[in-house]
Amino acid sequence: MPVLVVSDLHLGGRTGVDVLRDRGRRAALVAALDDVDRLVLLGDTLELRHGPLREALSAARPVLEELGRAVEEVVLVPGNHDHALVAGWLERIARDAPPALGLEQRIAPGEASWGAGEMARFLDAELTVAYPGVWLREDVYATHGHYLDLHSTIPTFERLAAGLTTRMAGELPARAAVTDYEARLAPVYAWIDALAEWAPDGRAAGTAGSAQRAYAALTGGGGGLRARLLAGAFPVGIAAVNRVGLGPVSADLSGPGMRRASLRAMQEVVGRLGIEAAHVVFGHSHRTGPLPGDDPLEWGRLTNCGSWVHEPHFLGEQTPSSPYWPGGAVRVDGDGAPRLLRL
Repeated sequence: MPVLVVSDLHLGGRTGVDVLRDRGRRAALVAALDDVDRLVLLGDTLELRHGPLREALSAARPVLEELGRAVEEVVLVPGNHDHALVAGWLERIARDAPPALGLEQRIAPGEASWGAGEMARFLDAELTVAYPGVWLREDVYATHGHYLDLHSTIPTFERLAAGLTTRMAGELPARAAVTDYEARLAPVYAWIDALAEWAPDGRAAGTAGSAQRAYAALTGGGGGLRARLLAGAFPVGIAAVNRVGLGPVSADLSGPGMRRASLRAMQEVVGRLGIEAAHVVFGHSHRTGPLPGDDPLEWGRLTNCGSWVHEPHFLGEQTPSSPYWPGGAVRVDGDGAPRLLRL
């Protein structure tokens, strides 16, 4: 049963980077579903950090309706930017009894959240919510990849906030469970989601586009004296963060540096959760791979399906040849390794 996996659509974002809002651009994705039985939306399908859920759903509806007409079955795996689609369910089972969550929980959309129920209605296809990942075959596991933020050395807001929650909850066990990751990350997501839900109409939440702006400034792409001063002070700030125990994080924001950091962190997640799969598909970092020229030993069992957002700060001058160019997907057939597609 052929499966197509796409990640990081970020539908409904207020910064306009979600390319699938354009009907012409989503034609390539719809065409790739011609002989596919199941579509897996592998996290950050909705952008819930720029404004209220109802706003993101309204913007996403035309895309979801068209995708639903192209396939019979959709699996929705929430990520960090749309964690609210499953947060209520996670909170309910935690209240009922100490949960022993496995690598795949299958949840009816309406049980997961009101938002997931609305997505099922838009899709008009069989929709299942799976969290924190889904087995595509006995040897292929797929998850968004947001758990890697606990191990990454990239100094994102979530990484620093996770450092704080880890100090409160304690260090992650060497052999961790899903609940161990949720205990350290879910409070961060809940706080950001609450800010976005109450953002005034017409104004993005404070985090909207902040990663791109920070990256441009710190790598010299922001221009101006302020950007140069910020870039110069950045290593000093990183050292301070590490001294107070919120790291370890690194000042290396080069393309290779971020790739290595994300892959090491994701491999750490795979090891700690004991994911015994020959192939692990993830997203989150927006960096498609492995691509021709990438070191297969560096990637190991991992395949990243990239994103469907256009972020000029990360693309540089390489444009379509950039590993951050939108339109990545992974196809999983009945046998063989997952195939990376650039649609």
